[in-house]
Amino acid sequence: MSEGYPTAAQKEALRLICEHGPVDTRRLGEHLVAARRPSTNPGFAPAIARMAQPLAWRLQAQGFITGDLAGELWTSASGRQLIGCAGDRE
Repeated sequence: MSEGYPTAAQKEALRLICEHGPVDTRRLGEHLVAARRPSTNPGFAPAIARMAQPLAWRLQAQGFITGDLAGELWTSASGRQLIGCAGDRE
């Protein structure tokens, strides 16, 4: 992951958070899996779902999402601006 510049995977997670938020990382993982074509590899869906936590951590560290003590995540103003999303919270 590059410093300060979101990767394609981070932008995808940001879009999913904006469209479906607020979400926790478990639900973000479910959305990441649902956004992909099914695979015959039994490890594919669990591996994709595990990506949610590090993606969310990085997006939060970059200031593109924010969260609360309950673990709910939503896009920040700068995150919404980055991907051109109307937003899940103001």
